[in-house]
Amino acid sequence: MSNLLVVKSHPLSKEESRTLAVLDTFLTTYETTNPADTITVLDLYEDNVPEIDKDMLYGWAAAQKGEEMTPEQQAKITRFTELTEQFLNSDKIIVANPLWNLNIPTKLKAWIDTITVSGKTFKYTAAGPVGLTKNKKVVHIQSSGGVYDGHDTSSQFINNIFNFVGVNDIDSIYIQGIDHHPEQSEQILADIHEIARQKAQTF
Repeated sequence: MSNLLVVKSHPLSKEESRTLAVLDTFLTTYETTNPADTITVLDLYEDNVPEIDKDMLYGWAAAQKGEEMTPEQQAKITRFTELTEQFLNSDKIIVANPLWNLNIPTKLKAWIDTITVSGKTFKYTAAGPVGLTKNKKVVHIQSSGGVYDGHDTSSQFINNIFNFVGVNDIDSIYIQGIDHHPEQSEQILADIHEIARQKAQTF
């Protein structure tokens, strides 16, 4: 039995988003193949994911000095820590996002900050930083109008971040090329959904 964390980073529905439609296909097959697993969906556009801001920076500084935090600082830092622990307690992670302006959505960057925490997901050593989150698996689902095959800034950033915190088992599903070849859209999507079903069976 595994804990699966689904990080949904798109504001639209599965009927409106290619990313979320493929995610839904993946999850449907995954649930059938792994009925005993616990699946948690974190919707970055609906759930509370605090960004690192003045409250959090001042709050962390106050905590280091042994000073009292404001209620606003405490609430944001408590939630930030909850998301870090949620990631640490997950065995498998799915990240689903669109490629926007050659990068990830800002909501996804805010979540990534919660999983890149010194002393929890990585540590500094004399030889450089070392990841601490072992034995996790990641699938990255991303849609883009063009064809990048993982060489875009967003995909490379996702891979680099997870590698940095110690996750090396990373797979990807790219929904790409539909805007360049709209006449092939139905076949491209059908092929991608089949790839999602196949990968879900072994994830």
